[in-house]
Amino acid sequence: MGQKVLVFAEEKNGKLRNVSFEVLAAAKKIANGGEIASILFGLDSNEYVQALAKHGADKVFVVLDPSLTQYVTDVYKEAFIEVVKQFQPDAILIGHTPIGRDMAPKIAAALKIGLITDNIDLEVIDDKIVFTRPIYAGKAFVKKIAYDSPVFATIRPNNIAMEEADPSRSAEKITLSFSPSQDALRVKVRDVIRKASKGVDLSEAKIVISGGRGVKSKEGFEKLYEVAEILGAAVGASRGACDAEYADYSLQVGQTGKVVTPDLYIALGISGAIQHVAGMSNSKVIVAVNKDPEAPIFQIADYGIVGDLFEVLPILVDELKALVN
Repeated sequence: MGQKVLVFAEEKNGKLRNVSFEVLAAAKKIANGGEIASILFGLDSNEYVQALAKHGADKVFVVLDPSLTQYVTDVYKEAFIEVVKQFQPDAILIGHTPIGRDMAPKIAAALKIGLITDNIDLEVIDDKIVFTRPIYAGKAFVKKIAYDSPVFATIRPNNIAMEEADPSRSAEKITLSFSPSQDALRVKVRDVIRKASKGVDLSEAKIVISGGRGVKSKEGFEKLYEVAEILGAAVGASRGACDAEYADYSLQVGQTGKVVTPDLYIALGISGAIQHVAGMSNSKVIVAVNKDPEAPIFQIADYGIVGDLFEVLPILVDELKALVN
């Protein structure tokens, strides 16, 4: 019997985040021919509705109110619960993004249901949804079965592949008016100050090139951006590099920074401390460059180069330019 699955579509910088489509792919595994609905907050965009339909949504709830133009936890929570009441889903899926990590526990508490966070895979076995999530900073994995109804989980970006868009699909658009409670409006966003960043979004990049203390300076990081531009990659950094002010903390990859799972992770001058490894160990292919042959990063790297990164990097740039051209 098909299941009804509700997913959250997240927008950033004028476009839907890739995780919105990845969560739809996850929903399809659960739905088993049932109905899949997406939620859009404060965005009356037919372009977004069509994009969600092409990736698997049967319905798109467009919830409109001026309070939804900026993310405020309690306002989003109340709007989300209104859609849950109307759609009555068997499962709810949200991307494990900063917004998802903040909003999901509050929704779960309000609905008095369980929540399984930071999942990297799911499967349906004997009508039970089995989620896989990393534990112990990515050293092990645990499988969780949800028994509450609705099942509620967050999905880590870049782990469940989005499906190819089907241009023949369409979705029913359901526009809902929403009025938040006065209690939810206690917090108001006056301004949003964004860090200026170059190139690709780190959290959704398929290729990440990261530097550590071995990069030695801000000028050293400029070389990383040169490689990143050739590869169409995002630039990341270790905690050590951020502490040394070689890079902004918004680029930090690790247990106290961003968790990334790209197809290719290139670690330059990064020793491989456990806090950093926790943020990138699930990358599909890891390439490490370090002059210390005993550096812990080589224990998890698929390919390693022992050498001075300032000697290796120019060669790497030349080879990549030749491949691209």
